[in-house]
Amino acid sequence: MQKKIAQIVRKLAAFTIGAGISAACLAQAWPSKPVTVVVPWPPGGPSDTAARPLAKAMNESLGQPFVVDNKGGAGGNIGTAQVTKSAPDGYTLLVTSSAPIVINPSLYKNMSFDPDKDLTPITNLLRVPLVLVVHPSVPANNLKELIAYIRDKKGNIVYASAGNGTPQHMTGELFKSMAKLQITHVPYKGSAPAIADLLGGHVPMMFDSTVAITPHIKAGKVKAIAVSGDKRSPLFPNVPTFGESGFAAVESYAWYGLFGPANMPKDLLTKVNAEAIKAMKQPEFQKALVDTGSDFVGDTPENFKAFTKAEAQKWARVVKESGATVD
Repeated sequence: MQKKIAQIVRKLAAFTIGAGISAACLAQAWPSKPVTVVVPWPPGGPSDTAARPLAKAMNESLGQPFVVDNKGGAGGNIGTAQVTKSAPDGYTLLVTSSAPIVINPSLYKNMSFDPDKDLTPITNLLRVPLVLVVHPSVPANNLKELIAYIRDKKGNIVYASAGNGTPQHMTGELFKSMAKLQITHVPYKGSAPAIADLLGGHVPMMFDSTVAITPHIKAGKVKAIAVSGDKRSPLFPNVPTFGESGFAAVESYAWYGLFGPANMPKDLLTKVNAEAIKAMKQPEFQKALVDTGSDFVGDTPENFKAFTKAEAQKWARVVKESGATVD
């Protein structure tokens, strides 16, 4: 009996050592073939702003193609679900905005995956504040005047966003909750059609990221009322933050992160993280940050995981308070 137990112990030890060696070999060999970078949004969106310069820099550094594959649909859930079903070998990665990671689990009643269990956070890539803008016909030039205008409308006013479950939508709901306002949300299929209706005066106000709305602010086609970051945006330094305007709780960002499937080996995760941060320091990625008014937020997998958990809790509260749903 003791002999059999000893044999079992030796086999288990050999298996454990072998698994460790296999994981280490996987990390050393990666990448030995093309890597697919899934973006769960249509081409040309803000997630591409992070994914494409990242993929190009990693391709140049590592000598293997990093192919961006746009898989839009269901608020980012379709492409994200594809990654959760992939092997954790570093050859299928995900670059996405926050929506399918920390907002959709509270917003959708039925999700085919659990971001916390089915994905491996690798690093945050960038974060960008949102801006509350209004059509020039709205008689308000600051947040105090806008709130008074909204209250005077007694619920007969709407705000636009890039779609249900987006950071733009949920930041609007956060503002609505904190300021105790009656505003109706009008979701669009992306920033472009929402901005078009704002410019045409069909909707009076919207929240959007600095990535998309900045040219229209600088052209004087819309009025910027407040930004949702913890400091003013260098793109328009005269626009105050919500905190400066008396609503410190309205702090939010559209952030974009790099993920892999669950259970990525530690050595491989460490290597992918290091290579991603190296790529983020290259000129093209740095230019994307400057052009969009984004912050550099390269991080460790551990810190990024803690960040996503805190974000999920924050947006779960906002969803609950607002009663928002898309099912």
